[in-house]
Amino acid sequence: MPTASLYVYAVVRAGTALPKDAAGVGSPPAAPRTVDAGPLAAVVSAAPARLRARRRDLLAHQNLLTELAETGPVLPMRFGAVAPDESALRDRLAAAEAEHLATLERLAGHVEINVKAMPAHDALAALVAGDATVRRLRDEARRRPGYEANVRLGEAVAAALSRRAAEAGRRALHSLASMARAAATGPDVQGCALNVSFLVARSDTDRFRAAAERLAAAHQEHMELRLAGPLPCYSFVDTRPPAPSPVAGGG
Repeated sequence: MPTASLYVYAVVRAGTALPKDAAGVGSPPAAPRTVDAGPLAAVVSAAPARLRARRRDLLAHQNLLTELAETGPVLPMRFGAVAPDESALRDRLAAAEAEHLATLERLAGHVEINVKAMPAHDALAALVAGDATVRRLRDEARRRPGYEANVRLGEAVAAALSRRAAEAGRRALHSLASMARAAATGPDVQGCALNVSFLVARSDTDRFRAAAERLAAAHQEHMELRLAGPLPCYSFVDTRPPAPSPVAGGG
């Protein structure tokens, strides 16, 4: 008889209590539980027969990780990690035991805060005043209006806005880095000049956010700062899933 596969949410220290009334992925939602392997435990539930990236499952995954992170360090798995059975999962945990314990120790008392620097699109007047190329193309478009002139002007404006946002963002991120234990550059995001996550002590999150708000106000003609967090520390762990499986798209 085949062993049921397991959906894996996270790796935690053995003995970590699960959130009360926690609900996992699937329809109906599966009940999370732990699989112990020495000093470590994996938070799992029964894997759905067809795992799809539906909104309700993405939220269930994220909410459980967020609740777990409020009580102690968590090594979060990305959505879609599935182990074939408990034995394979325990073997993987045992093989990475020293690495996982060291990471849990490093993350204890910390959260992730993501910071994105976006171009300040409502500061066109300041951009025109400070960028000679944009002023020249604007004047040309006024003298000889047409499709190509408008395209050149639009491209120059977009490039200048992004460049100014990146420059201001780098200055802001340099200041924020002094308040964090570590920083990790995130993937490129359309319309985003900079995307960086910070590992911040949970006790310093309010101070970090206040500093970010001051920097955003000081550079409001160049960029808009968007913060997300506190989040589980996705960007500061390397928890390779025991047996990754493809996740189909869904609604």
